[in-house]
Amino acid sequence: MIHRIQSVYLALVVLLSGILSWFVNLLSDTLEHSTVLNLLGSQDFLKIVAGVFFITIAIFGIASIALYKKRMMQKKINSVNIILNIILFGLLILFTWKLSGELFSSMKGIGIWLVLGNILLLFLANRAIQKDENLVKSVDRIR
Repeated sequence: MIHRIQSVYLALVVLLSGILSWFVNLLSDTLEHSTVLNLLGSQDFLKIVAGVFFITIAIFGIASIALYKKRMMQKKINSVNIILNIILFGLLILFTWKLSGELFSSMKGIGIWLVLGNILLLFLANRAIQKDENLVKSVDRIR
């Protein structure tokens, strides 16, 4: 069923990666907008890779929501998505070290918080999927 809690967690992952990354100032140390559209049009390799990662993470989240009947496949896709988020986290840390200014005083580095939120939500979704799988197995034992 699509109305389970893991679907809510995965929808929030899609919201954070797919939608908010288009409107939030992700990787800039100035106040100008640095959306994914600008990242993809940029020549800087790290910015292009970060934009592709955000889009890929959102696509994997949508695919995981669509596979709500196949819980183990959903869990595997979420695990791959967690790995992608960890790689993106490393790339964003690398990018913020290259920028000038303080890390915590400016808008620079807000994309890192989106990635950490995604990792937490994917972890919670995997826990909820495992609880559903355990429930189904326990019901099958009773039969």
